[in-house]
Amino acid sequence: MYRIVNVAVVDARDGSITAHQDIRIADGRIAGIGATDGPKQDPADVDGRDRFAVPGFVDMHAHPLNLGDPSVELKLMLAFGITGYRQMSGTPQLLRRRQECASIADGQTPKLLGTPGSVLTPFNAGSPGTAVAEVQRQAREGADFIKAALITPEVYFAVQAEADRLGIPVVGHLPAGIDVRAASQAGFRSIEHVGPGLGVLAGCSCHEEHLRAATSGSSIKAPPFRIPFADKVAAKAIQKIVVNPSQMAGPATLDAARDAIDSFDEDKARELARQFAADDTWNCPTLIRIKAQQLCDDPQFAADPDLRYVTAKERKTWTSAADAFRQKFDETQRAVFADQFALQSRMVKILDEEGAPLLAGTDAVGAAWVVAGASLHDEFDLLAGAGLSPLRVLQTTTLNPARFLRQEKDAGTIEAGKGADLVLLDGDPTAAVANLHTVSGVVGRGRHHDAEALAALKQQATGR
Repeated sequence: MYRIVNVAVVDARDGSITAHQDIRIADGRIAGIGATDGPKQDPADVDGRDRFAVPGFVDMHAHPLNLGDPSVELKLMLAFGITGYRQMSGTPQLLRRRQECASIADGQTPKLLGTPGSVLTPFNAGSPGTAVAEVQRQAREGADFIKAALITPEVYFAVQAEADRLGIPVVGHLPAGIDVRAASQAGFRSIEHVGPGLGVLAGCSCHEEHLRAATSGSSIKAPPFRIPFADKVAAKAIQKIVVNPSQMAGPATLDAARDAIDSFDEDKARELARQFAADDTWNCPTLIRIKAQQLCDDPQFAADPDLRYVTAKERKTWTSAADAFRQKFDETQRAVFADQFALQSRMVKILDEEGAPLLAGTDAVGAAWVVAGASLHDEFDLLAGAGLSPLRVLQTTTLNPARFLRQEKDAGTIEAGKGADLVLLDGDPTAAVANLHTVSGVVGRGRHHDAEALAALKQQATGR
């Protein structure tokens, strides 16, 4: 057992701060919390003076397990304060390894908090019948949720009905052309990337029906027959798209986006946000992901010092993606993307104001310019830029993930009996979002990593 001595404990529920506390940690859990009884005495104790303890950060949209060896990226995530993550793509093989991945208990990598089976696409869910069979298979194999990606509205509603019957959530991408309100009422559990595409924005337009019709044929078409090894075929196809999906946009897509921007109706947007709140439909905006794809050629991305944490191959791929973006889209078209991102950020603020619950996520690993670990801090800044208060931003990565995952008894706040997943900050996170960046210590499953250890984890990722 050891103590974090004389630290200020932040309550993620209301932002209240209790100063001069000792947090006792034993066997990976918080054994107790109370007023400090003096300076650190045991060499194992951690000095908490002038520091703030918050629950460990959670990245609720990440893909590190897509890599053959994710160890460097996972350690990098921990170095930036991430003690848990939701893996947003899976395979039958990953489900078989699910317990193995979740049972790593050394505290040197974040916890795997959930994973789906194979993402639903036309390759494995091209019709309601095949989609229902896929949901049944994934449920049998232990998937924590079903992730929708490129399916049609007809397929989605069949998937949702079967998932409800089996007691497994459906999350992911809103199908192109879907009635967003109908999806929310049906039980869509979390919407990723504000859609993606027009997604949520289509439901906020006074031209909503027109936009739904205009985008309804934009999904990848189902093959006319079952393809052997469809999961592998789909994974390779998606991997190429993931670097920057905006590159696939054609003139019709951009025209629809401009229409959605110009016809945005704030009253409809607020009504939709209230619908999400009533239905318990969550949103994981991944603003850093949206910005990186819709402003892909922004020179700030290429100049990001955090690129030292990615491989030379990734940097080359991302630079090529930016070059391709610049070559394909003219100034007027790039302005559509920029205006769309600004409106999506505004929509996130509306969601927050109307009580629709939000989660922090990034879409690392694989997306251009999205650096594992560091990108969650980019997300904090973008959420603050959208208008969320420092407390709200803190909640999106601590309390809210625990609520969403129904793990409030074990996570989300710093209380005796809960898991010892903590971040030590050098500044008050309720006063300024910038203080979320001042990570000087991380406790993962009870194991403390000081600033020197965190720097060493980051160093492992450099120079690859």
